[in-house]
Amino acid sequence: MTPIKTFYKNQAESIIKKLNMRKMDGYYCNNVEEARAKLVELLGQGKKSVAYGGSMTLDENGFKDAVTAAGHELVIRENYKTPEEVKECNAKQINADAFLMSTNAITLDGELVNIDGRGNRVSFLIYGPDSVIIVAGMNKVVTNVEDGIRRVRNQATPPNCNRLNCNTPCAVTGKCGDCYTDSICCQFVVTRMSRVPGRIKVILVGETLGY
Repeated sequence: MTPIKTFYKNQAESIIKKLNMRKMDGYYCNNVEEARAKLVELLGQGKKSVAYGGSMTLDENGFKDAVTAAGHELVIRENYKTPEEVKECNAKQINADAFLMSTNAITLDGELVNIDGRGNRVSFLIYGPDSVIIVAGMNKVVTNVEDGIRRVRNQATPPNCNRLNCNTPCAVTGKCGDCYTDSICCQFVVTRMSRVPGRIKVILVGETLGY
């Protein structure tokens, strides 16, 4: 095992202990392949309805494909276009057996830090689906909540704004401009603990994933 992999493993084990204290379950996987297998394992037996939030971690690393390959029903939100269809999709998402997402940051003390635009992703993290499964590369680890917010605003949001063609200062400068126009930094959510023990499950992956 390389020194960085050893570091990731040791750091993840410390974070997982903190997650457990916060009534969240934590797991460490050495690579994406192990993480995909862990995701399928956590979904369990029987066909499940599975929704997801916007995430380059999920999109770029085959996690959604792994869900469908395991025989589960994926709620493909991009297929819902009209306002009526979007309402239908929202109803399916909030009632899903599982919701998949990444997290914008996770602190060494086991707190999740997320910044969202419309808030659909963080709303399903907070309430609704029976199970929330988070996949996060170890590049998302920060010292504390304040560092997490800085990370999101200056490292995650600028490339996301470029991806979404948002007309924001950070899309041009690569640095948060604390803007009010076309901003996707509308909802700031810190998950301190899970009210329902074990509802939130965090898969930490010893690789750089997503933004």
